[in-house]
Amino acid sequence: MIILVWAVTGPIFGYSDTWQLVINTGTTIVTFLMVFLIQNTQNRDTMALQLNLSELIIAVRGAKDSVATIEDLSEEDLERLHTELSDRMRRARDALSDRKHAKDTGS
Repeated sequence: MIILVWAVTGPIFGYSDTWQLVINTGTTIVTFLMVFLIQNTQNRDTMALQLNLSELIIAVRGAKDSVATIEDLSEEDLERLHTELSDRMRRARDALSDRKHAKDTGS
């Protein structure tokens, strides 16, 4: 509706610089507010996801409870944990592959 009013008033104001400035300023303000809205929504979604994952980690027997609060770790701790979990994943994948191979060969 606002865009329509702005467009209709163009000939009235002779498509002046002020007329153009009004729509440019308005769209800039709307864009700025939308960025804040999107960021707020993403922050809430991320927090909800972190809480859900933390709950699952705490509930799983054998899981490291420290991973439930991973978002509070320093960069160095995150890198160390990434390396450790990558190694665990690789070992688990190799163990599964060995089991599958043993099953396929009948050993």
